[in-house]
Amino acid sequence: MENISVLSQKALELVVGYAPKLVLALLTLFIGLWIIRGLVKVVRLSMEKSKTDKTLIPFLTSLVGWGLKVLLFISIASMVGVATTSFIAVLGAAGLAVGLALQGSLANFAGGVLILIFRPYTVGDLIETQGHLGVVKEVQIFNTILLSPDNKRIVIPNGAISNGSLVNYSAEGRLRVDMVIGIAYEADIAKAKQILLDLVKENPLVLKDPAPMVAVSELADSSVNLVLRPWSKASDYWAVYFGTMEKAKQALEENGISIPFPQMDVHLQQSQAA
Repeated sequence: MENISVLSQKALELVVGYAPKLVLALLTLFIGLWIIRGLVKVVRLSMEKSKTDKTLIPFLTSLVGWGLKVLLFISIASMVGVATTSFIAVLGAAGLAVGLALQGSLANFAGGVLILIFRPYTVGDLIETQGHLGVVKEVQIFNTILLSPDNKRIVIPNGAISNGSLVNYSAEGRLRVDMVIGIAYEADIAKAKQILLDLVKENPLVLKDPAPMVAVSELADSSVNLVLRPWSKASDYWAVYFGTMEKAKQALEENGISIPFPQMDVHLQQSQAA
């Protein structure tokens, strides 16, 4: 009974001694997280008002948020009586162990830093990487967010992007739209070429420089294939492609030039009886 009484007395002393610290630490945690959210929002708004590159904004705000949270947790640990130096040493050892376990995440972080330094793409660019095509919506600490043409959200690790191949369709500001249009063998090739050139030159989305061109690309089984190559802005690519294909069929048919489809002629020979 005496031992139980002594243990109870010590437990009561610990509760009385540490309860205020724990309550204060919890209050500091909740208030600190609330303040950090506000600070991150202020940082984001200030960068948006100062017209900071849209690619940097989500990366830097995430970095600021995580940095402030680490400082908050260190402060709370010191409030409850944990020696700061010891805590930092333990945190460093834990960080090393976690770093070894999360090499992929660290590679993604390094990849994000490389992307921000060398700028292979920025927010709003149309890119193709790791088998995915989409518009860059956001560059985060570990991932890049793409929005596909059919409005799907694609998350790709930065490490894979920085170490792999990438096609940036928006980097040069213009794209060549390649289209193949077949005409019948008996059609007038020169007339068909002129019709297609006039068609794309009338399109306001087609650039004047470089000038569009049309040429015979192939003598196929059922058609003479013409390659039509106008230029447009990256954002107008699909509008030029789909619009030209539709109007090309209409314009060629209106001028008596048919667009053939694959067909096969079968000749039957009747065998003579012996």
